[in-house]
Amino acid sequence: MTNLSTQAGKSLAELTVVLVIAGIIATMAVPSYQTMTARVQARSAAAEIASTLRMARQLAMARRERLLVRFSLSERSITLRSADTGGLLDVYHYEDKNIAIDEPTAGPDLFFHPSGRSASATTIVIHDRQDRRTTVTVSLTGRVVIS
Repeated sequence: MTNLSTQAGKSLAELTVVLVIAGIIATMAVPSYQTMTARVQARSAAAEIASTLRMARQLAMARRERLLVRFSLSERSITLRSADTGGLLDVYHYEDKNIAIDEPTAGPDLFFHPSGRSASATTIVIHDRQDRRTTVTVSLTGRVVIS
C-alpha cells in the first residue's frame, strides 16, 4: 500500500502559474497566426486565379476557339466563357477568400486565342487583409506567372 504523504503533487498555485504562462504565450501567438493565415489565403487565391487563367488558355487551345475571361469586381468573380457562342464554362468566386483584386491593367476582359496566345498582356494585383500584394501576370504568349 502506498503512503499518501510521500506522493509528490502539484499545488493549485503552481497549476495557476503554468496556466497563466500558457495563456500569455497563446495571446502573443494569435497575431502571428492571423498574419500567417491572411498570407496563406492570399497565396492560395493567387494560385487559384492563376490556375483558372491557365485552364482558360488550355481550353482555348483544346477547343480551338477564343475564350473570354471576365473579371467582375462588383460580383467578386472571374467568369470563363466562349467568346464566340457566349457559353458559360466556369465561374470562380473569391468573395470568401478575404482578398481584393484591382482591375486588370488591360481591362476586365481577357481573351485567349486558339493558339494559346493572349489578346493583351495584363497584370492582376491581389491584396490580402494586411494590404500585401501578389501579382498574377499574363503575357502576350499566354504564359501566366505569379510574383
